[in-house]
Amino acid sequence: MKPLSFDILRQLSDGKFHSGTDIANLFGVSRSSIWQAMQPLSEAGVEVFRVPGRGYRLREPIEWLDCQALSSALGERASLFDLEILDQVDSTNRALLQKSSLGARHGSCVAAELQTSGRGRRGRAWFAGIGGGVAFSVLWRFEQGAGFLSGLSLAVGVAVVRALYAAGVCGVTLKWPNDVLHGYRKLAGILIEMQGDVSGPCAVVIGIGLNLKLSGEVLHRIDQPAVDIFSITQQMPQRNRIMALLLMHLADVLTEFSRRGFSGLRAEWKKYHIYQGKPVRLLMPDGMQQQGVLLDVADDGALLLETSCGHKRFTAGEISLRGAG
Repeated sequence: MKPLSFDILRQLSDGKFHSGTDIANLFGVSRSSIWQAMQPLSEAGVEVFRVPGRGYRLREPIEWLDCQALSSALGERASLFDLEILDQVDSTNRALLQKSSLGARHGSCVAAELQTSGRGRRGRAWFAGIGGGVAFSVLWRFEQGAGFLSGLSLAVGVAVVRALYAAGVCGVTLKWPNDVLHGYRKLAGILIEMQGDVSGPCAVVIGIGLNLKLSGEVLHRIDQPAVDIFSITQQMPQRNRIMALLLMHLADVLTEFSRRGFSGLRAEWKKYHIYQGKPVRLLMPDGMQQQGVLLDVADDGALLLETSCGHKRFTAGEISLRGAG
């Protein structure tokens, strides 16, 4: 979207009607420019009412992410993060990976009001409308190498669940290796990308996307069962508060992980795993399937399955987990 589109949205954020003429005069452009700037809004999950004689009004107000509000909510933990909020970016992970290669500090965080090419695991797209979700990435540097970081995506899942329960969202579960669910529908996703040496040190960019309230337009573009917090609680959560909770619990989990790896979080993760002890099938990269009963996860986050050929161990890679039924 054009910068003018975001300027108009912020002007409309008060929930009142604004005439096209007033908006055009405010920004020093023509009314046709205002009309053109508002055309992409529906695709971005924003619904605007247009009433002849009264002008434009947002159907629902937008709470914009704000560095000052986030820092205030983070309290003492605010010093752990270097926050940057962008109106629009192709991918927060991609933007932060570029910053990391240029020496961005530990704890750098990039959030975006709109991702045009948000990414999920296995190359999937991540869709979220403006104001309807939270999408951000955090850079965390580890002294250890890649081998030590096995199970990191599972650990981040624990952080997300902790944050959601702290926000009053109950019934949240996890699916190996990095999906956050509610009622078998996806509520949040995690994408981890790594830079560095096998022997260490290394930098990890952790991307988190959380659905707050999805518009019909955005839901139509999602190719799997999805749910949002509004549907669960019947209340629209405060975006800055819930992002602050995610960052707080993420910092706690990553600090614990840097000391002990996934082993110290394994019992908590299992408590939330929706397929623990249940029949499942794994979809392999070559199209083959492996069925069995999910026994456990190892200290390094590997999945342990009881199959007709005995116990087998699987690491994340491109494997997709499904319920057997």
